[in-house]
Amino acid sequence: MLIFLEVLKKANGKLVRLSIRLTFFTILPKIYCMKKIFAFLLMFLTITPFMNAQTNNSATPKSLRHVVLLKFKDASTPAEIKKVEDAFRALPSKIKEISDFEWGTNNSPENINQGFTHSFLVSFKSEEDRAIYLPHTAHTAFVEVLKPHLDKVLVIDYWADK
Repeated sequence: MLIFLEVLKKANGKLVRLSIRLTFFTILPKIYCMKKIFAFLLMFLTITPFMNAQTNNSATPKSLRHVVLLKFKDASTPAEIKKVEDAFRALPSKIKEISDFEWGTNNSPENINQGFTHSFLVSFKSEEDRAIYLPHTAHTAFVEVLKPHLDKVLVIDYWADK
């Protein structure tokens, strides 16, 4: 068996064609060595993305999520509920420890929300930030706006994994 390789190489600014002819017997020992190199490269290329993923995850700051689900009293009017929404939405401008804020109303077709209609997601960079938020005067003022209209509340906090 004969193997013929042609390689273009740049030498002194000019392309030079190198031709190599090898017989099967002259490259057999090299093939065994190449198998080892190939196996090592394959292993290295397979493991490297996972190592990078772990490095990236540890470098990515996690967020502490504070989820608040609200069920309003049946007697609460849309205008009163809007007042509560506006008061909650104003908190990020009043409390600098809030790193992110989202909210919305239920639109699930599953109909298993148990009467909870509003969801608020407040994010913090640390537990210390949350500890400042909870007794903050702006938060306690919001709670006073909420109380007359609140039927039920569900709150869970968790560290977000991505």
